[in-house]
Amino acid sequence: MHVLKIMKIIFFFVVGSSLILFAEKVEITSDSMNAQDMKKEVHFIGNVKIKQSENWLHANKVIVYFNENNETKKYEAIGKVTFEFKKQKSFYKGAANKVIYFPNKSEYILIGKAVIDDKINKRHVNGDKIVFDMATGNAKVKGNRKKPVKFIFDMDNSK
Repeated sequence: MHVLKIMKIIFFFVVGSSLILFAEKVEITSDSMNAQDMKKEVHFIGNVKIKQSENWLHANKVIVYFNENNETKKYEAIGKVTFEFKKQKSFYKGAANKVIYFPNKSEYILIGKAVIDDKINKRHVNGDKIVFDMATGNAKVKGNRKKPVKFIFDMDNSK
């Protein structure tokens, strides 16, 4: 009974922390959840779906990390990660083996078969690792010899 009560408190704390950071409702669903109070982590395992407004992320596993003030400091999505993020005049779709998100900086790190499609500007980038700043739209992409960075875009042929 005590463990169940702690897990419920932590679960509501996760949702509450997200509400404070984003000022919008965040919904996380998964097959199971494991709260690790001493490590300040909550693990969502199996068929994980995070939804906030029109934004969503799906993964096999998501770990939410908290700082010493019990504020959300990082999300880590692992395994077959796919997402759609919309912000004002931006719309990005993507995928990776792993995505790490730092909410205080609006920074995403995509690792392994990383892909981002900018749906507004019709641009596509992929590589081994993409560091993407959602606030500025800036991206740093790394490839390797076997799979170099690839950037695809449309040219304006109106002349």
